[in-house]
Amino acid sequence: MALMCLTVVDVIGRYLLNAPVKGASELSELLLVCVVYLGLPAVCLDGGHVTVDLVTKSLPRWSERPRLFLTGLVSSAVLGVIAWRLYVYGAQVGGYNLVTNSLRLPVAPVVWFCAVFAAISALTTFALALAALVKRAP
Repeated sequence: MALMCLTVVDVIGRYLLNAPVKGASELSELLLVCVVYLGLPAVCLDGGHVTVDLVTKSLPRWSERPRLFLTGLVSSAVLGVIAWRLYVYGAQVGGYNLVTNSLRLPVAPVVWFCAVFAAISALTTFALALAALVKRAP
């Protein structure tokens, strides 16, 4: 909602009043990054990632649980690496006080926010991988 309201106010201010919101592009970028990472655990929990089943639909039914387990482990590992590297990057940019150009907002808290939600996504994906391994066939 905040991103939408910011964009509406900026467009109205820019084109009707000739007074755009200062730093609107910076705020939009930061908010968009936060929206993506905030929604990532929900996508992981829902199994909403984009998948291609060209090969897997022709595999035998017994291979589904091990396949879901292995893909869950790989996805969890990748998300864990992303969380770790975001945390390291947040510490790095926090160390030299990186701020945005116009509004001088600190960038490190946004990076750490993303790291936390990437870690939550990794844990969620790992839990779902384990659940797929022990799940009984319907």
